[in-house]
Amino acid sequence: MNHRCLSGLLFLTAATLTSVAEEPLTFERDVRPILKTHCFHCHGEDEVTKGGLDVRLQRFLVKGGKDGPAIIPGKPDKSLLVKLLRDGEMPKEKSKLPEKEIETIAAWIQAGAVTARPEPESLEDAPLFTEEERNWWSFQPVARVAVPEGTGSDHPIDAFISRKLKEHSLSFSPRADARTLIRRATFDLTGLPPTPEEVDAFAVANVKDPEAAYAALIDRLLASPAYGERWGRHWLDVAGYADSDGVTEKDLERKHAWKYRDYVIQALNSDKPFDAFVKEQLAGDEIAALEGVNANSATEEERARYAELLTATGFLRMAPDGTGAKNDLLTRNASITDTMKIVSTAFYGMTIQCAECHDHRYDPITQADFYELRAVFQPGFNPVKWKNPNSRLVSLQTNEDKAKAAEVEVEAKAVEKARLAKQAEFIQIVLEKELLKVDEAGREAVRTAYNTTVKERTPEQVALLKTHPTINKLNAGSLYLYDSTYKTKYNEELKAMTAEAAKIREKKPVNELVQAFTEAPVKPEAIPATFLFHRGDPESPKDEVKPSDLDVLSGWRKTDLPESLDTVPTSGRRLALGDTLTDGTHPLLARVMVNRVWMHHFGTGLVKSVADFGFLGEKPTHPELLDWLAQEFVNSGWSLKELHRLILSSDTWQQQSQRDEIRDEIDPDNLLLSRQSKRRLEAETLRDSLLAVSGKLNPAHFGEPVPVMFTEEGQVVIGIDTTDTAGRQTGKFLSLEGQEFRRSIYIQIRRSRPLDLFAAFDAPAMTYANCEIRPVTAVSPQSLLLMNNIGMREHSQYFAQRLEKECAGKSTEETIRHAWKLAYGRNPSDSELSEASDFLTLQTASYTVEPTTLERLSGPASTEIASPHLLGLTALTHALLSTNEFLYID
Repeated sequence: MNHRCLSGLLFLTAATLTSVAEEPLTFERDVRPILKTHCFHCHGEDEVTKGGLDVRLQRFLVKGGKDGPAIIPGKPDKSLLVKLLRDGEMPKEKSKLPEKEIETIAAWIQAGAVTARPEPESLEDAPLFTEEERNWWSFQPVARVAVPEGTGSDHPIDAFISRKLKEHSLSFSPRADARTLIRRATFDLTGLPPTPEEVDAFAVANVKDPEAAYAALIDRLLASPAYGERWGRHWLDVAGYADSDGVTEKDLERKHAWKYRDYVIQALNSDKPFDAFVKEQLAGDEIAALEGVNANSATEEERARYAELLTATGFLRMAPDGTGAKNDLLTRNASITDTMKIVSTAFYGMTIQCAECHDHRYDPITQADFYELRAVFQPGFNPVKWKNPNSRLVSLQTNEDKAKAAEVEVEAKAVEKARLAKQAEFIQIVLEKELLKVDEAGREAVRTAYNTTVKERTPEQVALLKTHPTINKLNAGSLYLYDSTYKTKYNEELKAMTAEAAKIREKKPVNELVQAFTEAPVKPEAIPATFLFHRGDPESPKDEVKPSDLDVLSGWRKTDLPESLDTVPTSGRRLALGDTLTDGTHPLLARVMVNRVWMHHFGTGLVKSVADFGFLGEKPTHPELLDWLAQEFVNSGWSLKELHRLILSSDTWQQQSQRDEIRDEIDPDNLLLSRQSKRRLEAETLRDSLLAVSGKLNPAHFGEPVPVMFTEEGQVVIGIDTTDTAGRQTGKFLSLEGQEFRRSIYIQIRRSRPLDLFAAFDAPAMTYANCEIRPVTAVSPQSLLLMNNIGMREHSQYFAQRLEKECAGKSTEETIRHAWKLAYGRNPSDSELSEASDFLTLQTASYTVEPTTLERLSGPASTEIASPHLLGLTALTHALLSTNEFLYID
């Protein structure tokens, strides 16, 4: 179960206490949520009523169980329920309820234990959810909100924000300066720092026409290929992207997962409408059937479209999956549940997976809801006929290419057949030489025994050969031990034939494989059934369920999904779900996505709990703005780039980030947005910035991931793994030829091998299903890494080498100014220039006395003594790269 399901009830308690102060307590709004969380499991759910007590209705509490009434309206001190709760006797074997919750129940009893409305005669006739649950904000239709008038703001976003600021006697902060804006926008949209030339050009243009200069800046950044790499990383967190299966110690590699990563980057760069983006990931294979495209389509464009659609479904194969190493029912079920969590948090912003074992403890999500949603994907998973990860790879090869490959294989096998015949000939030559060492009388028997296939040898032949070990051990692999001639003539001839067969196979058309989620064509009556599991146990199936969206939405929209569609040869269930989620009226998808985009631009979402729009999550700080943005997102054609333009063109986003006492006192967490928030670079952006500033960034896009490996010291570094079959380090080093300097999104994500820098700065290792929201920590290991890590020292060396190259023949002051411009996008102050100059002089003098070599994180160590000037510059650049100014965005 997700850890959020087991967390405390502070959010619920706060909501309950607020309602206590505002209006009389009722069972449905104030008491039932507490009992549902702590008591339903033993007293009402799944027909379990321990002690004969059912707590799901007020009158059941009055009726009580074997020990009499649980409550006596108007008399909390004489109510058994209150006594047991206060004494900590209930819930059994669990922590005592918080005092505030106990007193809420007591206050409700004291006030007469009232209900909000008449209770049903029986629970069979009762609504599945209370009105309070159905009326929760995130389950309501997205409201068509008018932009506030009279706020003094022309921009729609500013109008919403300004109205709330005025309610709290606050106003916007001044606009940030040009240098801050271009750094903020460039990092936000591309994940890279602007170059000094870009900063200077924008500063000049900003003086002439600020509005035009800024609009041109945003357009340029959104058109950059780096945009898809930056925002692709955000989506890959939600999708749970990794290049390995996880779960077991083997952590098997996913050789083809990177194609899904490239699909995401390309989709975002092309501004693929988000509704299409969602549907392709859920049902790309079924969309391909609708569009009539496949691997054998007539045009290259159609075949590329088919490849794109299948690759998109890799989204549903991102969850940890241990069945490649341990293929049992529980491991299969765990992978499916993790996939459900990814779908739930990505598209619903809900913790639907918490209802796998029982009804959700906090939200109006039933256990049936979980399995009804799972039924959408059941035909593709098909646990009964489960395919392990390698078996479910899909080939994109055309029939023509397959035929060509088969022809080439026939040719190659002919050469292999000849090689085997030649090898057998060589073995016979050596055999005859060895037989000359055997007595002539027994020679033929030994020959016959050897030439008899191993399985058909008689016990006598086996025993005979054991008495002649040099003959018994004769085989293709040991030929070289018998005859020196083999090392030259025989060996070279066989090697040449092996190389010839390999050369022939190189003529085969490439067989591209994708990690996809597909279904076999099936008749409706043969679609695999989905069952609700008792307490989530896959070995205890109960009732069969049909595909459906969340039942809590059924009060105002259709939630049933078709069991099959006649428009596609597969079940069509995923296609139907995709259409439902993206129909423009679903209450969750658009809200969830605009909230995520807002979070990445401001550090915090309008709903802080971006993956939990339920009762444990936080309510939106600006609900009307959230709905306006969601509606605008849909109306714009689901364009993410237009959403970026809308947000980044607002005064709200362009504000300064400076704090002051008044703002901090009124709004310490900046929820009202009277200033911009200072944000720390994510792990990948930090590494990419180090590469960019040092001049080492390799701008290549797409392709296989850059591998990671363990060093002999057990440290995870970028490099080609050269361990032997027993997992032992060989000490060999294979060059990556500059691939090690590619952007971080292209670095392999092995769940068991996170890079030190990534782990320290909160990048997810994807040991769980996905990363809903990254933590942002400030801990001592980060400072220690920046100061002491050899990798940081190596980046600093590259930075220093760049300065030496670009500032050759220039003064120390000019070199320092260039370093500041590269690192921070600004010139140093007079004091910074003076202090840096003195520091560089001292460091250079120190290294003149005690020279040393350059350092490397992996690969052969340098033996050449570096120049004192380079080492002094390295000390300076190391200091620049370790500062908060480099690490944080204003």
